[in-house]
Amino acid sequence: MTRVAILRYPGTWSERDFAHALSLVDGVEAEIQWHEDANLRGFDAAIVPGGFSYGDYLRAGAIAKLSPGTKELRRFASEGGAILGSCNGFQILCEAGLLPGALIRNADLAYRSDWVRIRVETAETPFTIGLRGAVLRMPIGNGEGCWVADPETHARVEADGQVVVRYVDERGVVTADANPNGSLANIAGVTNETGNVVGLMPHPERCVEALLGGTDGYRMLANLAGARHGTAPALYR
Repeated sequence: MTRVAILRYPGTWSERDFAHALSLVDGVEAEIQWHEDANLRGFDAAIVPGGFSYGDYLRAGAIAKLSPGTKELRRFASEGGAILGSCNGFQILCEAGLLPGALIRNADLAYRSDWVRIRVETAETPFTIGLRGAVLRMPIGNGEGCWVADPETHARVEADGQVVVRYVDERGVVTADANPNGSLANIAGVTNETGNVVGLMPHPERCVEALLGGTDGYRMLANLAGARHGTAPALYR
C-alpha cells in the first residue's frame, strides 16, 4: 500500500479533492495533515494542493514557505520522497527553493479558470511514468500561474530535462494561443534535478472522473500506486 500525505495550509482548498481522487486509485491510502503538525515519516509521497495559502497576501506561497510543514517537505524531498505540488502547491514549492523558477501574475493580469491541454515532456518522475508525449486535458484556476526564470536557470531546466509539461493546442503543438498565463516557453510544470519533486499549474485532482469532464488527471495520479519512499533518485534519474 502506497501512503500519501496531503498537506493543508491556512487557505488551502483542494486537499479534499485530492483525497477523493486518490481514493479512486487502488493501492493508495491518503491522509490529510495540518501543516503545523506535518510528519511525513512512514509516507511514500506528499501532495501540496491548491488554494490561497495565507491568503497570498505577500505573493503566492511566500508565507507558506516558512511553515513547519514546508520544512518537513524539504527533509522528505532530500530523502527521495515523491512530492507533487499543484497550482498554489507549485507556487509554494518554488518559493521554498524545492523547484526552479518562480510563479508571477498572469501576463494578462486576469484570473484564469479554464481547461487547457498539456504535453508531458518527461517520464522520469514518479507522476509521469509511461506518459511521455501524451497530451492531457486538465483544468486550471490561477492568477499567478506565469512561470519565469532567469536565462541561465531556464537553459539549465531545458537541458537537464526538468520541464515536466508544456501548454499545447489540441494537436499537441506548442503555440502562443495555447499558453493561458504567458509562462516562459509554455512551461506548465517542472521537476527538481533528481526528479522526485514535481510542480504543475493544472489540477489533476479535478479530472479523475468522466462526470467531472475528463479523466486525464487519474492517469497521472495512478502512478502513485507504485511509488515507494526513498527510491526516486535511483528510479527516475
